Amino acid sequence: MILITSLVLVSFLLVTHYPAFGGSPKGEVLQRMNSASNYYKGKFVNKNPVKTKFSFSETMEMISMFLKGNPQSVPENKIPVQYWEKEDILHLPDSVTTAIWFGHSAFYIKTGGLNILLDPMFGNYPSPFPYLTKRRFNDSLPIQINDLPVIDVVVFSHDHYDHLDYGSILKLKDKVKKFVAPLGVGDHLRTWGVESEKIVEMNWNESIEIQGTSFICTPAQHFSGRGFTNKMSTLWSSWVIKNESSSLFFSGDSGYFEGFKEIGDSYGPFDVCFMECGQYNELWKDIHMFPEETVQAHIDLQGKLLVPIHWGAFSLSVHDWNEPVKRLTLEAQKKGVNATTPIIGEPVTIGNKMEVNDWWSSR
Repeated sequence: MILITSLVLVSFLLVTHYPAFGGSPKGEVLQRMNSASNYYKGKFVNKNPVKTKFSFSETMEMISMFLKGNPQSVPENKIPVQYWEKEDILHLPDSVTTAIWFGHSAFYIKTGGLNILLDPMFGNYPSPFPYLTKRRFNDSLPIQINDLPVIDVVVFSHDHYDHLDYGSILKLKDKVKKFVAPLGVGDHLRTWGVESEKIVEMNWNESIEIQGTSFICTPAQHFSGRGFTNKMSTLWSSWVIKNESSSLFFSGDSGYFEGFKEIGDSYGPFDVCFMECGQYNELWKDIHMFPEETVQAHIDLQGKLLVPIHWGAFSLSVHDWNEPVKRLTLEAQKKGVNATTPIIGEPVTIGNKMEVNDWWSSR
């Protein structure tokens, strides 16, 4: 009984006091959530029924799967990284849109004169505690956070640890003008010292314009939560980013659903679609796409160039680390889809011809 009581007490103290867990929606944001059509009994809901709970046997199957592991889930050799100097980032042209991949779902984007970060998870471990998960594949980032220019907008897709990182926010918050996030996510940021005036929270199909660039919060099929008891308590989303220079789509995390076609019909076509393609499994197929579904989603969105994301940095499933991109490029060839697979740090520039670089095939 003493042991059980101690464990319960430690768990409670961790959830309520450990800063990486973030905050809980309250005040005006909570009022907005309570009046939202996609918020029911204290939880956000997907447009379609989605499996986010597992039976005892399925849970045991997952535990066994991860305990068994897969030695090929991480690369044998170091993966290549293109590095940037501070001056080179500063002098990227305003006249074109340039995207630089940091691995997983993180991007630096220069478009319409704005410096934008997408899901800037720059930490080494996608969990609240180091070593609970495997380390980032690459030893260093294309550019250090301190050398990034002033960031006009940071965009978040949801609050999971591999997308919203406590340590990264602490390093970024004083050089960011605006944080744009789905409803409820802002309270994590406020808990970590970000001023409320810097935070904009949106529900699906709401938008904001910043210096001529529109940021439109669009649906995704996923879930949220950083603690033991707050699952689905904040919203998850994809994003449309549009200006005179380009039209971009950022999937965040999502299972395949008809919402992609609806977004394509409403906001497409897109010059580039940054689409998740990794960390999938049959057990959680509703919330993460298989690579072949990623290609179909890109087609639904009316995308011109497909850039696969949610791979190349962390091992969060048991498939081979490079299986997602192998399957995706093969499916893209079959379907006549233009896809590119840059190394981490390699720029993708709208208007430049981009091809598949199979740097991942021999590692």
